[in-house]
Amino acid sequence: MDQSEIKNLLEQVRDGHLTIDQGLEKLKHLPYEDLGFVKIDHHRQLRRGFAEVVYCAGKTVEQVQKIMEALAKTEKNILGTRATPEMYEAVQDVVPDAEYHQLARLITVQRGEQKQVGNILVACAGTSDLPVAEEAAITAEIMGAKVDRLYDAGVAGIHRLLMNRGKLDAAKVVVVVAGMEGALASVVGGLVDKPVIAVPTSVGYGASFNGLAALLAMLNSCSAGVTVVNIDNGFGAGYAAAMINRMGE
Repeated sequence: MDQSEIKNLLEQVRDGHLTIDQGLEKLKHLPYEDLGFVKIDHHRQLRRGFAEVVYCAGKTVEQVQKIMEALAKTEKNILGTRATPEMYEAVQDVVPDAEYHQLARLITVQRGEQKQVGNILVACAGTSDLPVAEEAAITAEIMGAKVDRLYDAGVAGIHRLLMNRGKLDAAKVVVVVAGMEGALASVVGGLVDKPVIAVPTSVGYGASFNGLAALLAMLNSCSAGVTVVNIDNGFGAGYAAAMINRMGE
């Protein structure tokens, strides 16, 4: 439940449209619901502005299904990350309006019209970075952000980036996703006057050490204003970008 729903509920109790017991029934799962194997944080929307996100990796199909089903009873927008097709099929059995984004490995539920605000640009260096880039983009979108995409614009063909300066200039926040040597984040950081969130990916040959080389390069960027999330953490970048994006809206 978000702030507007809580306020509406309290007003209904105040005006006599709901009894105190009816209001209590609607609130009984706040602040969390204990399913035995998990304590679902139904208070997350009120504190953070978005419902608890389900990290599906490491959980069983049945656990993901039960968590998503419980969230769907109280939340309008739901996100599950690193989900398999089997997990999605099980979730869809109990939450029919759930959608699966195979490339990003995300399960989403989005109900009602949602106003998209601001402008986040998600840029990635190569096609191999797309799963992480899409994880970032879809995460930001379900959190209410307007998202633009600029894909396959790595430094090996820098003209592809420079020919899209308009997208860079229009963005409020830029998420840069890159593997190999991770140079794209520094290049973008030197071109824009807005926050850059860099995401190193595990894309690359042996000496990239599964993304460690890109991570260290991004952490050592000489472009001021570049911050870095963990390797392959598109979700973390998209979430942070969405929070920055909605400031002042």
